[in-house]
Amino acid sequence: MTPPLEGITVLDFSRVLAAPMATQILGELGATVIKVERPGSGDETRGFEPRLPAGESAYFFAVNRGKRSVTLNLKDPRGRDVARRLAARADVVVENFLPGTMDGLGLGYAELAADNPGLVYVSATGFGQTGPDSARKGYDTVFQALSGIMAMTGEPDGPPVKTGIPVADLTSGLWVVIAALTGLAGRGVTGRGRHLDVSMMDVQLSLHALNAARLFALDEDPAPTGSQHPGRVPSAAFQAADGRWVHISCSDQHWRDLCRVLRLDELGSDHTLRDNAGRVAQRDRVMTALRTAIACRDSDKLVEELRAADVPVGEVRGVREALADPHARARGVVGAFSHPTEGTFPALRTPLRETGARPPDTASPPMLGADTDAVLAEAGLGTDEIAALRGAGVI
Repeated sequence: MTPPLEGITVLDFSRVLAAPMATQILGELGATVIKVERPGSGDETRGFEPRLPAGESAYFFAVNRGKRSVTLNLKDPRGRDVARRLAARADVVVENFLPGTMDGLGLGYAELAADNPGLVYVSATGFGQTGPDSARKGYDTVFQALSGIMAMTGEPDGPPVKTGIPVADLTSGLWVVIAALTGLAGRGVTGRGRHLDVSMMDVQLSLHALNAARLFALDEDPAPTGSQHPGRVPSAAFQAADGRWVHISCSDQHWRDLCRVLRLDELGSDHTLRDNAGRVAQRDRVMTALRTAIACRDSDKLVEELRAADVPVGEVRGVREALADPHARARGVVGAFSHPTEGTFPALRTPLRETGARPPDTASPPMLGADTDAVLAEAGLGTDEIAALRGAGVI
């Protein structure tokens, strides 16, 4: 089957994590992604740890698969002229410089759209294009701190804790994808592109949908609860007799079956605990009884019995174990690509699947500048012009 974004060209000026992850997703859905990098060094993540035997970065590999790499010095007017020529042929531009930077280079939306009215232009920044913090810099954990995520992560009465994944970068990257697809859908109706503003800070605040509901309804500022859910009992991780942890999340229809499996007949027959509100009101009593019962049970057997009783439960796994799970293997979550210097290397596939179609091949990340000559020739530059740009250090 034809990939859904085949025929779409994305000109990618972004670097590091959030926006490059987004353009990788667009590429694995069929778009041609041209990654513009600095001559000599490229995207700074090419130097990030962990490094592989031939010197390439596994960090860079994680979010730059399947792209074409063009080196271009945007500080040189000749480089900016080439960038404008590439943008004139693109459907989508993605950039993550501070607001005003691309305008100052003559590569902002207004100037590029004048030559390409159908251009969808996505600006991904820390704090957005407007507002008092728009010029402020930040990284993933800074956004976790400022947004309230860090303050509510961890155990009660413990210090602030970041999430185990760079949640601000990854969720913002998904919104860059949404922005690009929204712009393309709108263009299909109007024939014109638009400038879309993705703020990492806005994205993190939007993740507080349920927390904000509690704040607005109860005037309650959410605090860290460890693995427990603030509004559902039980929903928490419990340690079993073999030292492993299992997470149980139980609604009203599961409660009596949970009590039956754990042989907690007194709790199961107590009418005051049959709905969630009653269990929340008696949280300490319920949690103490559950912890005591589960601490006497082997985790594997307990999970087996709870699953048989249709009680939602999951073992708390490490990353290695989760990726090696038979279901993950059956779904083809982990793929691999062949790289010219590092050989075969594993990669997590883009999770979107089209029913009836085989998953797209996992493409290799590009070597720095590997596609410069080909892309510039496709944009109409002649051999002598390309050689002159290379001689001047523009590419």
